[in-house]
Amino acid sequence: MRINTKYKWLVLPALAGVIFVLTVFLRQHPGLVETWYARGLYPYIASLLSNLSFVFPFSLDDIFYAVLILTPVVLLVQIYRKRTRWKAAGKFLLNILASIYILFYVLWGFNYFRLSLPDRLGIKDREPDTEEFVQFIHQYIAELNELHCDFDTIDKTKIDRIIEESYQQLAPVLQFDYPMGKRPDKKITFSEFYSKSGITGYFGPFFNEVHVNKMVLPIEYPFVLAHEKAHQLGVTGEAEANFYSWLICTNSSSQQIRYSAKLFISFHFFRQARGLKEYKKLVAEISPEVQSDINKISEHWRKLRNATMDKTASKINDAYLKHNNIKSGIKDYTGVVDHVMNFSLDSTFQQRHGLVPH
Repeated sequence: MRINTKYKWLVLPALAGVIFVLTVFLRQHPGLVETWYARGLYPYIASLLSNLSFVFPFSLDDIFYAVLILTPVVLLVQIYRKRTRWKAAGKFLLNILASIYILFYVLWGFNYFRLSLPDRLGIKDREPDTEEFVQFIHQYIAELNELHCDFDTIDKTKIDRIIEESYQQLAPVLQFDYPMGKRPDKKITFSEFYSKSGITGYFGPFFNEVHVNKMVLPIEYPFVLAHEKAHQLGVTGEAEANFYSWLICTNSSSQQIRYSAKLFISFHFFRQARGLKEYKKLVAEISPEVQSDINKISEHWRKLRNATMDKTASKINDAYLKHNNIKSGIKDYTGVVDHVMNFSLDSTFQQRHGLVPH
């Protein structure tokens, strides 16, 4: 059967429509996604793409996005010079958007519809009471103060190696087959621009690339790197990626890496604790050295931040997450508190895997 030449331009938009229908169906069948895509097809996609993009020392995703942004501009110039018509430009742009939509879900995005973290890892999901929550933070702060260490300089190559070793060790716990491709850190080409929106890193699904903003402080680097690596492994939710990073880092052989994760997750705990009558007392327990690191991070990003760009990026990210099955949107980042507490309070899970809460 041959397609009429007149309607060939509709093939990709029609296929995008099929993918949309498929996303609607898969939202209702996370077990199917987990079996056939997340743990079936995606590992092969990740291995293939990441091994290809690994050859290039620069970010292919950054180039890809730059070309996408420039495409409408080029089309407008072509129209102005009367080298193309509005109708032809519109069809071309529609096909570009359809292709992006198809590739996004096929190459990575279907992972948004997989089983939740408690379901796929077998961690008991529970709701701790306020007293239990406060007691947990007391202990967490004491461990954080004890872990404090110098972070003026870091060896990024060594940190990457240690984090990979930790991922390899915990692969059975996190339910994936190591290595699932390559995950080198690629610097964001336009790091200064991303910093204005407070973006510390991102995962590029089109070439399966892990990116870390070159403006992140040494103390932030290990946690951000482990977080973006989690996305490469098929983890879509930000809370889940934060949990993976926390578990990987706190079970690593490096005190710097353990401290980086402890410190980063403490921000989320204190954000959740605001409004509690014990809040001021909890803050007062933070050692001067740890508080100095917190202030350093806050001041660093305050100087880089552009309020308008930050708010705009947050709104876009919120809408994007909600569209892709993350109902809490941008608030999902703080959901790591529930995951960390569920893990820490589930002694059966820890014993089964020979782990201890950190």
